[in-house]
Amino acid sequence: MDEQLREIVLDSLSSTVEQMQGVLTNKLTIGDNSLEAMMMALKEETKSTMRALSTRIEELD
Repeated sequence: MDEQLREIVLDSLSSTVEQMQGVLTNKLTIGDNSLEAMMMALKEETKSTMRALSTRIEELD
């Protein structure tokens, strides 16, 4: 009986751990995707700023 109870508890804990890992993995993936989107936007903004600065430097020359 004690062995059966032990197995039931261990199975339940294993299942809970797997579910938590799934949730955390999903949140990390979402966070990674958000970070990638922000980095892409920042990269485009940097390119635009560099073009504007280059144009302004050419105007000043």
